[in-house]
Amino acid sequence: MSLPSAVAPAREPFSLLTRLHVDPEMQEIFSEDRSIADWLRVEGALAEAQAALGHISATECDAVLAALETAIDRDALWRDAANVGYPILGLVRAVAAAIPGSVPERVHYGATTQDIMDTALALALRDALGRLQELVDELGEALASLATAHRDTVMPGRTHAQQAVPTTLGAKLAVFVAQLARHRERLEQALPRIAVLSLHGAGGTSAALGPESTALRTRMAAQLGLRADDVPWHVARDGVVEFGQLCTQLAATAARLAREVIDLSRTEVGELSEASGHHRGASSTMPQKRNPIGSEAVIGLAVTAQALAAALPRAAEAGHERAAGEWQVEWHVLPQVACLTAAALRGAAEVVAGLDVDPAAMQRNLHADGGLIMAEAYMIALAPALGRQQAHDVVYAAAQDVRVRALTLEEAVRERCGALEDVGALPTSGDYVGSAPAVCDTALTTWRTGRTR
Repeated sequence: MSLPSAVAPAREPFSLLTRLHVDPEMQEIFSEDRSIADWLRVEGALAEAQAALGHISATECDAVLAALETAIDRDALWRDAANVGYPILGLVRAVAAAIPGSVPERVHYGATTQDIMDTALALALRDALGRLQELVDELGEALASLATAHRDTVMPGRTHAQQAVPTTLGAKLAVFVAQLARHRERLEQALPRIAVLSLHGAGGTSAALGPESTALRTRMAAQLGLRADDVPWHVARDGVVEFGQLCTQLAATAARLAREVIDLSRTEVGELSEASGHHRGASSTMPQKRNPIGSEAVIGLAVTAQALAAALPRAAEAGHERAAGEWQVEWHVLPQVACLTAAALRGAAEVVAGLDVDPAAMQRNLHADGGLIMAEAYMIALAPALGRQQAHDVVYAAAQDVRVRALTLEEAVRERCGALEDVGALPTSGDYVGSAPAVCDTALTTWRTGRTR
């Protein structure tokens, strides 16, 4: 069987979603240039750590470091990688070829391909966690600012997509703020479990690294800003899965927020709307349209990230001491999940920053359906005199009157209660938001102090 003499330049299938919506910082972390640079960086850190411990000479280390600066022939690298199955053998041979013949070649001494690639992955995931933290901070700050401004803005609360009881916009947004505070904490807690050096040799025994392998890992990890562990993780991919799960949760929060904006910007609701602009969200045939395109993009990005992340637990099923196909799943899925999640968070922050809030529409909607949203409030107000169950029955019957006879709920309740006793003053929507403002305050304090417990 003949093998191709060259590998065509990488050319991803065109994705309209990621062409229009991207986080450049996360894209750079998972770029081809960054991957190759990190592989070389790991090889250099290995040589430096070995020289510091006397495993190789200073001259040999200097020769390796100088050779690592040599330009890599990308065509040759990917041609060799397609033949071998992995890129490190070709990379190491290219570096070794640049070492003077008078100096013993010590590049990649005692390591295995996956050590180099997994350590480079740990560097990428460390930086990806940092970028996700930045994006969570940006989104959280945008939401916190909006929640502060609308701490007391009364609006309909909705359950099962129908009006339920009054709440405030600040309280609604506070739920997202508190959730992002927990996400921020999760990202911080995950860092030491994910940013872990890999250096254990061919079968995970460190045999080729010698008796000082622990000291070697410790020194190399310190150079790279990673954590060292004496237990190999070649096939223990729980850290990779955890990263994917973190992305899934972040994406889900961004999508939920975007869905809230879309639902509240419906023509019949009109309580929120995305930023306006010439032809922003326009239709090619309906001139009146102002579609919530930012929120739509966030949902598309988030749903795709969640679907792809579902493949990562399968990559954690690798057997024995080295994967046989499962590892390759990560090569495609991890960069995609990270980049899609980052773009979703970035897009969500942009949506929030440009949101238009319409308190007048909220007030109109509070009085929709004859003010049925106040049913629970009236029941609670009547309960001391009637008992809870009778109060429930009275207000239930009054609600049916509203639907049949076009009364307001207050009129119907007073009519139903006329024969019983004087109802007195009934609460308004502004009177019946409970601890909504306090909920907002608590979430904002949590966000600003960073203390979730």
